[in-house]
Amino acid sequence: MSNDSLYAGVDFGTSGCRLVLIDRQKNQVYHQQQRYPHPEKQSPEVWWESLSQLLLACPVNLKQKLAAIAIDGTSGTLLLADKEGNPSSCNLMYNDARARDEAKLVSVIAPPESGAQGTSSSLARLMWLLKHYPNAPHRYVLHQADWIMGKLANNYGHSDENNCLKLGYDSVKGQWPAWFADLSIPLNVLPEVHKPASNIATVDEQIAQQFALPLNLAIVTGTTDSIAAFIATGATKVGEAVTSLGSTLAIKLISDTPIFAPEYGVYSHRLGGNWLIGGASNSGGAVLLKYFSPQQLTAMTPLLKPDSPTSLSYYPLLKTGERFPFADPDKKARLTPRPENDILYFQGILEGIAEIEAQAYQRLAELGAPELRAVYSVGGGSKNTAWTTIRQHKLQIKMKTPDNTDAAYGVALLAREGSHR
Repeated sequence: MSNDSLYAGVDFGTSGCRLVLIDRQKNQVYHQQQRYPHPEKQSPEVWWESLSQLLLACPVNLKQKLAAIAIDGTSGTLLLADKEGNPSSCNLMYNDARARDEAKLVSVIAPPESGAQGTSSSLARLMWLLKHYPNAPHRYVLHQADWIMGKLANNYGHSDENNCLKLGYDSVKGQWPAWFADLSIPLNVLPEVHKPASNIATVDEQIAQQFALPLNLAIVTGTTDSIAAFIATGATKVGEAVTSLGSTLAIKLISDTPIFAPEYGVYSHRLGGNWLIGGASNSGGAVLLKYFSPQQLTAMTPLLKPDSPTSLSYYPLLKTGERFPFADPDKKARLTPRPENDILYFQGILEGIAEIEAQAYQRLAELGAPELRAVYSVGGGSKNTAWTTIRQHKLQIKMKTPDNTDAAYGVALLAREGSHR
């Protein structure tokens, strides 16, 4: 492997796609992003078009140095595909709540500690898709990252243990569970599960020619978007945590033992020799964009008074339903009364999201998580210093500056790791 080799990470987030290239010393040498034209109307075709635009725009001299590429995607986003990898169903996104009946059935059959429990279960979404597309030629069930990875390699049916957690994969035992038989899950559609940063294939020759990629480019398993963002920060010690302040709010805390509490939306992912425990709320920055434009938010931010709380007790949600710090598909947003002053309303929403974050870390503590020692922040909201102050007041914990805040950088680190195995 050449000393000037580069490694690519692609992050498929809630609003767009990002590409990062890093060198062997983990320095970022290139970054570009592509927003989805309609984030609320995502599809495999939109994902592939976004990645295609990014790959075409990337300078050829950089692409020719690529040794490996890895993908992350939104946790729980799922579709079915035929033997050629063509979608054979619609895709159900990470926040899709239509598989309620299936989730109830999973709750009866699956053990309480399974990651497939709860309203965010991708196993329930798989059951819904199989029910509503009974005659389609299904061969693979694929997460967002799996489908893109398969498209690059023309080799489908592979996934990573982080993405597969909500599909029911037992990451403690390293296998699909026996209780799948009680749900009539067709085992032949399930992916082969690998650890993140596993080298599974090389790029398809036609794809390499289309985008001027090296023929020996390694396709490496990635992870979910929130775990990729966690990896990017540099957090490595038990008790260190990362809050992702993106369209949604997600937290992860490093623990030496796993915790599974689906009744609170809490699950654990393996990360090296430790575990990441946490969950994802449906609250987050997307609520702000429902009421204010990005330009308004930028203009109002310097006028916030984080040391003077508004006392507006909001629970900001974009639509009905919550996942964490408790799982309640019927939870309704609380965003009234709305003051006439938009700045107060903006600050009140920020305070509401910060309160949910505080409740989330308190929930983990109640469930036996290690003591919270420091919090790193990632996502667009991490750049808002006033919001950081509001969160500091709520959490009463040391806030640390991350090495990097980009999930694409985190998954690029996995590509680098996989190419060296």
